[in-house]
Amino acid sequence: MLPSDSYRNKGLKRIFSGIQPTGIPHLGNYLGAIINWVKLQEECSSVLYSIVDLHSLTTPREPAVLRTNIQDIAAVLLACGLNPQKCILFQQSQVPEHTQLAWILGCFSSVPRLQHFPHWKIKNATQMNEGTAGLFTYPVLQAADILLYKSTHVPVGEDQVLHLELTQDTARRFNKKYGDFFPVPKAILTTTKKVKSLRDPSSKMSKSDPQKLATVCVTDSPEEIHKKFRKAVTDFTSEVTYDPEGRPGVSNLVAIHSAITGLSTEEVVHQSVGIDTAHYKAVVAEAVIEKFSPIRNEFKRLKEDRAYLEKVLCTGAEKAKELASPVYLEIKRLVGLH
Repeated sequence: MLPSDSYRNKGLKRIFSGIQPTGIPHLGNYLGAIINWVKLQEECSSVLYSIVDLHSLTTPREPAVLRTNIQDIAAVLLACGLNPQKCILFQQSQVPEHTQLAWILGCFSSVPRLQHFPHWKIKNATQMNEGTAGLFTYPVLQAADILLYKSTHVPVGEDQVLHLELTQDTARRFNKKYGDFFPVPKAILTTTKKVKSLRDPSSKMSKSDPQKLATVCVTDSPEEIHKKFRKAVTDFTSEVTYDPEGRPGVSNLVAIHSAITGLSTEEVVHQSVGIDTAHYKAVVAEAVIEKFSPIRNEFKRLKEDRAYLEKVLCTGAEKAKELASPVYLEIKRLVGLH
């Protein structure tokens, strides 16, 4: 499907985004990224979505777990509505030009700039100042992921804006030295606010949260979803209102309800007049279950069809290589390697 005139005018020529295979996506991933991915494949004629398995190696995991996670994330994305006929879904490590370009771009990146990235500061500190080179150069590989396809737009959350700024600066630096080659990619910021933990509304929902009741995964059963919302932290006021500062727990439920149904927070609150928070938790749970049940069923079906998943990723990698190869060959020529 070709992009609409409004998007042509915005120069939405090629979109790239990636997701790490670190487990089943949660409600925040779905509302903050995946819904938008499905929408964008309808609005742009050239869209690439990569399972960035090389990035996931910055956190050690067993090979069998990583292989399963790659299959799982592919199945989830397809179950959520990604269509291989409308987008290129592929595994990053199957296109070697990503790492080859990362080396070249790394030669344009300063150590002080990379040292200032929050992910490096935080993770290096937790690893007792023994963070790996892969963790340090993570943003450079991310820049290569985007620039390899001459992407014009990148869907990102607020926490990824700094990474995209490095990509933009790298593109400008390369263009200044070798001529106008890379488009400077623009951000497509998600309109969905971060979904908070159900057990601690002061922090965002996370796959790594040790409290299992804090995070709702897109493949959770109706029983699991009901239990997690029933245990969600609220307060001692029974009325449903939206006040993120004063009532973060209840406001998180309202925000989730709003994002899942497409209603505004005002409409959600208006519909909930006369309902106490205990009953409202069940209302939000039902809305989430209604959205996720077909996804869960399709995920289970796809997981049993491993050959199909492998075919989708193999075909996607071939299509990605067709786009990446000529770009990388030209880069090699420009820098003097070819």
